[in-house]
Amino acid sequence: MSTEDRAIVEIYTDGACSGNPGPGGWGVVLRYGTHERELHGSDAATTNNKMELTAVIEGLAALTRPVPAVRVHSDSSYVLNGITKWLPGWKRNGWRTAAKQPVKNAELWQRLEAECARHGDIQWQWVKGHSGHVENERADRLACRGRDEAR
Repeated sequence: MSTEDRAIVEIYTDGACSGNPGPGGWGVVLRYGTHERELHGSDAATTNNKMELTAVIEGLAALTRPVPAVRVHSDSSYVLNGITKWLPGWKRNGWRTAAKQPVKNAELWQRLEAECARHGDIQWQWVKGHSGHVENERADRLACRGRDEAR
């Protein structure tokens, strides 16, 4: 691992939901060099998209001070497209979609944007879910633990 790579905080996230809506959970694996931390939580009545967003928010919020470089890994196209493509248009349109409908989960998107603003460079990395990616599988197990606790 190069010195540059060690300076990056890696955040692996996942959400899980039984039914949509239904009981859900989120999971996060944080890594900085050799240090790791796992987080998970739940909601008794939620959606998968909310849990995917919450995982990223909670992962970033767990960083106690601003970090110059963060790489967020997610298997959620909804999260990655939202933060990298759709967010500027939603804000420009007063938190409405191109079809003039209110943005779903706007409060979570606003929280995510605020967490992102606390840190330096954030890189967004898509990971194929349930494909054997070790950290994504760990985040999935944590999310499922949260979901099971919500039942």
